[in-house]
Amino acid sequence: MRNISCFLLVAMCLGFATKMDAQHKRYAIQNGFGIQGGLTQFDIITDNFTTKASTGWMGGLSANVDIPHKWYNVSYVIQLSENNLEIGASPTGLLDSEFVEYKMLTAQIGLLMHLKLANRYLTLDLGPMLQYNSELEQKDETKENYIINGYNNLLAGDLTEISQFNVNGVVGITAGFDNFRLRAHYIYGFTNILNKLNDQQLNVAGNTSGEFKGNQSMLAFSALFLF
Repeated sequence: MRNISCFLLVAMCLGFATKMDAQHKRYAIQNGFGIQGGLTQFDIITDNFTTKASTGWMGGLSANVDIPHKWYNVSYVIQLSENNLEIGASPTGLLDSEFVEYKMLTAQIGLLMHLKLANRYLTLDLGPMLQYNSELEQKDETKENYIINGYNNLLAGDLTEISQFNVNGVVGITAGFDNFRLRAHYIYGFTNILNKLNDQQLNVAGNTSGEFKGNQSMLAFSALFLF
């Protein structure tokens, strides 16, 4: 009786293993990784300043999971970028206005779902993204005493300490072949990237727009090599 029980147990285990193996062959889930690089266009959507988007660069890695029997794939991405932004200001005592250039480094980690529009060769991408970014760094320090447009005494050098942890949403398109694809993503910041400025007791005389509030807006165009 004991031998019969052992035999049945082994038979059930083998049957289960065979079924799982057959299912794996039928649905060949493929894992891979990718390397990407490209250009960004960065801006901050705000009523507090006059801003102008500028071009930067980006690079990153992705871990991809191709699920043939589903209507979507997923990937984990990590991206590093240097983004540029211009803010309107004028020299002290002068009425002429110009744009002061800033740069910001970012590290982003995201979980993306890729909805299959034409199998895996054309997908609609969307998902959440966490971001750590540097402070705004003024490119030309000789302009740090320029007065920001719309204010009486707020200086260009006062705007560097922005919020460094932010939550974003991503939407875009990826198109291409098994080993090479092109990608266009729009990354919007859900959190107030200017919030830290509200804690610094800055001189906002002459402006009526209220507390500092802004959401980052980034376009990312990249080429993706898959392995």
